[in-house]
Amino acid sequence: MEEIYVQLADAGCLLFGEFKLKSGLLSPVYVDFRRVVTYPALLRQIGEALAREARAIGCDRIAAIPYAGLPLGVAASLAGDLPLIYPRREAKEHGTARLIEGVYEAGERVLVLDDLITDGGSKIEAIAPLLQAGLVVRDVLVVLDREQGGGKLLAQAGYNLYALGTLSQALEVLVEARRVSPEMRAQVAEFIEGHQFF
Repeated sequence: MEEIYVQLADAGCLLFGEFKLKSGLLSPVYVDFRRVVTYPALLRQIGEALAREARAIGCDRIAAIPYAGLPLGVAASLAGDLPLIYPRREAKEHGTARLIEGVYEAGERVLVLDDLITDGGSKIEAIAPLLQAGLVVRDVLVVLDREQGGGKLLAQAGYNLYALGTLSQALEVLVEARRVSPEMRAQVAEFIEGHQFF
């Protein structure tokens, strides 16, 4: 993952400074995996890493969470020959009006896949329609764990969290690669410690 962290920083997917989050908090770090689609080689590497992890965890298919998780799910699907489905944020009002796109059978074990986890709430929301469709969900796989309590929330709900890496690990690599200063690493670590959601 070391090489991937550096490429993510160079691609502007890991940004450091001052950013207003959805919650209204000001954060010294912002993670934006939506930019990965512009870098095919990086997207391929992430897809291969996710596919390896998905195979190790075990599943009948993967369920990628839109929006940032969907291209990552496609990359993992292609790299590992893993069937892909995805839960919609809302049902279409025309056509099939499905909440889940793709082909699946009730009783299949599904690995939920996304770009990152912060508090875990969006993962719980995305799992709900999968369970309603009769699919079995035990595990969630993300590229990056922001280490702010999402894994604890998932564990309390009965799910296992797997991550290719953590924000702390990425910071260590980026300091070594001179992409981030030791002072910024300390600032981000302080922010993570002070803003645990669970």
